[in-house]
Amino acid sequence: MYCRWFHLSALLLLFLPAIVFSQEAPISEATQECLDCHGVFHPGIVADWRASRHAVITPAAALKADDLSRKVSSQTIPQALQTVAVGCAECHGLRSDKHADTVDHNGTDIHVVVSPDDCRTCHAVEADQYSRNIMAHAVGNLADNALYNQLENAILADRSLEKGQLKTAPVDADTRAEACYYCHGTVLKVSGTVIRDTDAGELEFPVIEGWPNQGVGRINTDGSKGACSACHTRHEFSMAVARKPHTCQECHVGPDVPAYKVYTSSKHGNIYTSKKADWDFKTVPWTVGRDFTAPTCATCHISQVVTEDGQTISQRTHEMKDRLAWRIFGLIYAHPQPKSPVTSTIRNADGLPLPTDFKGGLAKADLIGPDIQAQHTQTMQATCKACHATGWVEGHWRRYTNTIERTNRAIGTITELMTEGWRRGYAQGLDQGGNPFDEHSERLWSDAWLFYANTVRFASAMAGGGDYGVFADGRYQLSRTMADLHKWLAQRRMLETVNGKNP
Repeated sequence: MYCRWFHLSALLLLFLPAIVFSQEAPISEATQECLDCHGVFHPGIVADWRASRHAVITPAAALKADDLSRKVSSQTIPQALQTVAVGCAECHGLRSDKHADTVDHNGTDIHVVVSPDDCRTCHAVEADQYSRNIMAHAVGNLADNALYNQLENAILADRSLEKGQLKTAPVDADTRAEACYYCHGTVLKVSGTVIRDTDAGELEFPVIEGWPNQGVGRINTDGSKGACSACHTRHEFSMAVARKPHTCQECHVGPDVPAYKVYTSSKHGNIYTSKKADWDFKTVPWTVGRDFTAPTCATCHISQVVTEDGQTISQRTHEMKDRLAWRIFGLIYAHPQPKSPVTSTIRNADGLPLPTDFKGGLAKADLIGPDIQAQHTQTMQATCKACHATGWVEGHWRRYTNTIERTNRAIGTITELMTEGWRRGYAQGLDQGGNPFDEHSERLWSDAWLFYANTVRFASAMAGGGDYGVFADGRYQLSRTMADLHKWLAQRRMLETVNGKNP
């Protein structure tokens, strides 16, 4: 790949920091051609890649690691890829015939979007696990759920005031892409190509609708689901970054999923903040007590964790639900984890795409049973018991289970109030042909479970968070909302009485 800037790029590369040239693995001719130009045009990308493990070890060498420390899970890797660094061409030129965004780039077929099906060439186990994870199906789980669409519309729709009434109009695609689908992922579609006059001359580029995006359930140009870069950020793809809670913070900061803010306020978060500079986030396997001394999100949900004598505590998994017995956020009650990662097909007793009905009854056919819940709990508790005594762990789980029961009970009472309001026609719910999330009273109702009950549950599940269990979007706001809805209902009934209607 030659461009008129080749000589300038070679000159500038001489002045990059010495760490850039810590290369240990041979670079393919195709990747070297990429680096010659992109070292000038995109020096940040090149610097990140040169700092990556991909740049310093070949797949053949990675395959020789022992079972515990091995980072490559595929049993076989194409011969042409084994003896060179995993570079630009090895990722952006892989499976080009499968990608709709493939274009001729100075004589080489490349695609912009690297997908999990590309990564599975070396990381087959992780790709398979992730494909069974709820996150991988996040686009469809939102887009294919008619009730979720109503919630999304209530939040995002364009509004204008006309003759004293609020009128709504559908939201544009760009707003959706940077709102709900920022985390859930967008659907990438190639709508054509464009010729741009660049510093390297005129070049053809694909026009990709929905791009840029790194959402966890992104639908890629090869049809695959997910984005490894959601956690393993481009172009270093660092395991250390993925293991730190800041990465999870991007989508789990609340108030609907307040995991990060609860974690940072917990004892675990306090220790992490104070001691993280002394921890080793790169080693595999990850040894508790030596490499780290308090859990991060990855410790509990993903990472392979071992004792100092090499005994496995938790197996590495990218199917996060395997360590979770309960799903503690969502519509409307906490409930057992779904059996399938495709949640839009769930139907409750009323035929709605929800894991529970409005009274809290479970859609049991679609959710895991008590036996599987017990297995998931045991898997999670194994990590806890690496640092805590059995009595401590059992006491924590007792409180956590109690919190689930009590918050579900509170939401049941609040939903009963809202249901009475719908029945009396004070608001337009599903039975009245309306959106159950867009009126003021309905916002009070949805705030109760979407924000306040969720925050209480996360504070309990993560063993801390202090005020998040009470005054910071916790029990105080939950009980206040119940009082507000009760007052709203009583006032509306009083108005009916004053106006001579049957209360």
